[in-house]
Amino acid sequence: MDQFSYVVIGVAAVLFAFAGVSYALFRSFNSFIVFLWLGISAVIWGLFMGAPGNFKDGFLRHDPLNTLGTIHTGGPLVAALLGMLFIAITYVVERYLVISKARGTGDLHAFMKNVQAQINANDVKSAIDSCAAQKGSLSNIVRSGLERYSQVEHDQNFDPEKKIAEVQRAIDEAMNLETPLLEKNLVILSTVASLATMVGLLGTTIGMIRSFAALGASGGAVSAQALSIGISEALYNTAFGLGAAIISILAFNFFTTKVDNFVYMIDEAVLTVMETLTIKTKK
Repeated sequence: MDQFSYVVIGVAAVLFAFAGVSYALFRSFNSFIVFLWLGISAVIWGLFMGAPGNFKDGFLRHDPLNTLGTIHTGGPLVAALLGMLFIAITYVVERYLVISKARGTGDLHAFMKNVQAQINANDVKSAIDSCAAQKGSLSNIVRSGLERYSQVEHDQNFDPEKKIAEVQRAIDEAMNLETPLLEKNLVILSTVASLATMVGLLGTTIGMIRSFAALGASGGAVSAQALSIGISEALYNTAFGLGAAIISILAFNFFTTKVDNFVYMIDEAVLTVMETLTIKTKK
């Protein structure tokens, strides 16, 4: 290995250390993921794409022999963009799993019909058990309200209006806990979408400056082939940047729509339950 390889390994080791420290000391999953993927991307760019076998001049790494070598000559920003691409894919998977889990184990419409029927039949305990079996954000919110209702239902110290207020307060507290979990980490996808585009354009601009600087220094004697290679190197930055941005934007819009629809369903279900409990309480 040459000096460049040792530098790449050192940078990657520092990034891996940051990832470990951020998780061990601060329990920061997001920082861990960011540093981890940046470290892995540095290794891929420096040791895999930058392997001497990918260049005609070996360890000099100036004359690429294949596509991997050409991408490597795009510079360290390629590693950063590759890391952003991996980060975007990671959070797409993470959001999909979390939002899918938040919907619970069964069909939500069937679940709410079942709970509504149990409440109408004065079987609040069975409704609570149904919520426990369903799991997910909606069932947790409804369960909080029903549990509070069962606690105050026969308490003579609470008049009907105060009972309903207690149930509403329990539901509001549960919603304040569950709703942020649905929206968590969406801002990371939005940030990657903006940042990847800018970094990609920066890499392309730097690559074009280098290409035309070499052309000017040679007095215009650079061959068309050499110039086209330099331009293609620069455009790989744009390709990686746009790739990460497109994935992030599509995922952000997709998950934002799913969260909005799910929150609307929760509001609708809560309103139905509250109306039923209000009627029961004031009888």
